Order: sequence, then C-alpha cells, then structure tokens
Amino acid sequence: MSDDVISKVTIITRREKFAELRDALYGIGITGMTITAVEGCGVQQGHIRYYRGVKEEIRLMPKIKVEMIVCEVPVQAVIDAALDTLRTGEIGDGKIFVSEELRVVKIRTGDEGRAALENAEE
Repeated sequence: MSDDVISKVTIITRREKFAELRDALYGIGITGMTITAVEGCGVQQGHIRYYRGVKEEIRLMPKIKVEMIVCEVPVQAVIDAALDTLRTGEIGDGKIFVSEELRVVKIRTGDEGRAALENAEE
C-alpha cells in the first residue's frame, strides 16, 4: 500500500474480548478508536435461553464494533493483533473489515488527509 493510503479497520467481535483487544491495539500504536455496542447474527444464528421457565429464542447476539483509522501503523499489524487476541476457534469470534478512506476532514481546523489525523496542540 502507498504511504498516502488511509484505511478504516472495523472489527466486530464478542463484548467480553474488548479489554484484551484494546490493550493489544494500544500495544502496536493504535491511539484512537470508536466502540459501538451492536447486535447481529451470522453463522451463529443466536441461541435458546430460558428466563423464569419460559423459552426465549435470541436471534441477535450482543457484539461490539471497534472502528479505527489507520495510516501510521501497518494494517496487517492491526489484523495480526486482532487475530492473536480474538481467535478462539469457536463460531462467533467475529469479522475484520478493511476499507480505504477517500477523504478525511478534521472539523475543528478543516485539515484534510493525514494532517486531519494528527494530534497537534495549537
């Protein structure tokens, strides 16, 4: 990838793995991320639970979505850290999506591209 490429990495995984994932990402130099509590299903297709003796079919599983913009840290390092942290071999480990961001604009300053991602104090 070119040095000018700005990538967005989205990881959807189990909520209970977040602290471990966060620490692994901080360890490779990821300094910012957005976390969203989400629900979804894939191959897992939910599960059956009993609440006060009543059978409930849970179709959507609670997950987290971790999004980060990557330009300084190699995308493959992010993928490797996530795989090492999240892979259990069980259905429901999650997915990693990587896409190229065409334009990034910092609202406060109007800076664009990599300059929009810098944490310079003014």
